[in-house]
Amino acid sequence: MQCKQEEIMNKVPVPKDNKSTIRAWAMFDWANSAYNLVITSTIFPAYYTAITTTEEHGDKVRFFGVEFVNTALENYAMAAAYLLMALTLPIASAMADRYGKRKQYMQFFTYMGAAACMGLFFFDLGNLEWGVILSAIAAMGYVGGVMFNNSYLPEIASTDEQDRVSAQGFAYGYVGSVLLQIVCFILIFKKEWFGIVDDTLPVRISFFLVGLWWLGFSQIPFNKLQNNKPSSANGKSNVWASGFSELRKVWLRIKELTLLKRFLASYFFYAMGVQTIMLVAAAFGEKVLHLGASKLIITILLIQIVAILGAYLMSYLARRLGNVRVLVLILICWVIVALSAYFLRFEWQFYLLASLVGLVMGGVQSLSRSTYSKLLPSDSVDNTSFFSFYDVTEKFAIVVGLFTFGFVETITDNIRYSALCLGAFFVIGLILLLRLPNSFFLKRQ
Repeated sequence: MQCKQEEIMNKVPVPKDNKSTIRAWAMFDWANSAYNLVITSTIFPAYYTAITTTEEHGDKVRFFGVEFVNTALENYAMAAAYLLMALTLPIASAMADRYGKRKQYMQFFTYMGAAACMGLFFFDLGNLEWGVILSAIAAMGYVGGVMFNNSYLPEIASTDEQDRVSAQGFAYGYVGSVLLQIVCFILIFKKEWFGIVDDTLPVRISFFLVGLWWLGFSQIPFNKLQNNKPSSANGKSNVWASGFSELRKVWLRIKELTLLKRFLASYFFYAMGVQTIMLVAAAFGEKVLHLGASKLIITILLIQIVAILGAYLMSYLARRLGNVRVLVLILICWVIVALSAYFLRFEWQFYLLASLVGLVMGGVQSLSRSTYSKLLPSDSVDNTSFFSFYDVTEKFAIVVGLFTFGFVETITDNIRYSALCLGAFFVIGLILLLRLPNSFFLKRQ
């Protein structure tokens, strides 16, 4: 009976700009952003760096018998996870389009990521391989869920509302993740309140709470969002091949859309820098300034709070100046961030830099998503495939960014040079963005 009711509901189109639907959609960011903050940005990197840095071996670890620099190993693992997702997403989106099961695939990746986070409860130095592999699986779950969630944006919001709705999603994510982060802080820094004497137990409980939070709050969008309609593709065709065939069709369509093609080229390069900085910021701060876990985690929390304001500020500026002009200003800020990181010497400089990162972090993600959505052809009904292409572009960018960051640190033994390389990616992205026609800068997209 429940399946029958859901089938009937999916046949009834939900009007765009419905406040209830938009709030439910934004709650997916609320649910999964806890992973992004606790696992990728704060507690997990601090814990991982601490337990893998020893007096005997320094920052060197052995992973299945092969020696790595600890932070480089994690970067390589994340790069492998994103590469695998870049190859998997086209197939997943093709299957979702064919069978009208977009929400089910979104649920699959969400549950996979949440379960991996819960499994990190058992991670310590004695089972390094377990922790690294689970952190990669959690990243894959996050990436897959976000791609399918992004594809709903042009369906739930009209063109003139997409900047605001996209920003609302990121703002919900920042607020939700900060709330759980505070709970984790209390657990870690006031463990005596709970009668805990093991220093690692509060951290590992935090990993479990992330998975629980992710799993629980994701039920809100899952109960509200509808499935897509099944495509009219021949059911006998090879869905594994059709995934990349659909990707190729999208690429051929994009090649005809000059603005979209140029924007994606720019996005590929600056996403290398943005996503990599978000993933390595904690490890960078610890290695360069030795801030310690408490200061480092509080700093990343500051970034998230500032990012809430940044997402709405950039959305407001986009309405006044246009998306592309604001993106240009944001990329200039990112260039400053990368160059400043190379010359970083004092603690107060790190805090100042962290504030700037927070200001532009939410804005660049939110505006990039909404700008891409606005540039899609108005006659497109295959939003999942278009957003699959967008996410594959981003994931390949992350693979290149993470590998470059880890490789440069390995050959130079200086993480500052890795930061400098990220600055080059921002400069290239900025140059490509400036290649858009002058008329596009005058438009308020």
